[in-house]
Amino acid sequence: MISDLPIYVYVTFFIALFFVLTTFYYASNKNIKLIIGIILWGSLHSVIAFTGFYENTKTIPPRLMLIVFPIVLIIISSIFSTKIKKWLGSLKLKQLMYLHAVRIPVELTLFWLFTAMYVPEIITFEGRNFDIIAGITAPLLTLIAFRKNKIRKTLLWIWHVMSIILLGNIVIHALLSTPTVFQQIAFEQPNVAIYKFPFLLLPAIIVPLVLISNIAGFVILNRPRSETSI
Repeated sequence: MISDLPIYVYVTFFIALFFVLTTFYYASNKNIKLIIGIILWGSLHSVIAFTGFYENTKTIPPRLMLIVFPIVLIIISSIFSTKIKKWLGSLKLKQLMYLHAVRIPVELTLFWLFTAMYVPEIITFEGRNFDIIAGITAPLLTLIAFRKNKIRKTLLWIWHVMSIILLGNIVIHALLSTPTVFQQIAFEQPNVAIYKFPFLLLPAIIVPLVLISNIAGFVILNRPRSETSI
């Protein structure tokens, strides 16, 4: 852990983590085994982080890829696996929309980490990270798009396109500003918080669940209206 951070930074981040796990639990039709698996995954990387394993930034490939790998796997699986697509289509779209609100406390955490010089300004809302827009608009749009048991698909499609673009933008900037052999930006103040507990749980748990929610949204919205689960 980072000893010189204010306690509210940790409190905010753990609230975000609890919120995303709880919301995904309901979105996944209360699949407790899945949630336990996700928690065990995060716990494994947390234990590894405490050993300082990820702080060796000169390896090829970067050790960070052990954390980022699920994001790549999710993208590939959602494209090529019929079973994964079927599972994504079974998730609850309305709950998935509310899950995106987690991006608000995440962006606040990133800003506080920047002021403490553990991440670069470029990955905050004062830099090139506009992901907080998705977090703010998600619950508001949910109230509009899900009314009287009807789903306004066009509105949701537009929002999901915006959301995935914003998510991709911050993920790319975060990876390029992280101290590895592939770092391209923010050399004066790199993204070092990602190697520390609990903030490594951002790429290990929160980002993959946000990505799953986004991809599942596209899958669900692409189904016939009569089969769309809310």
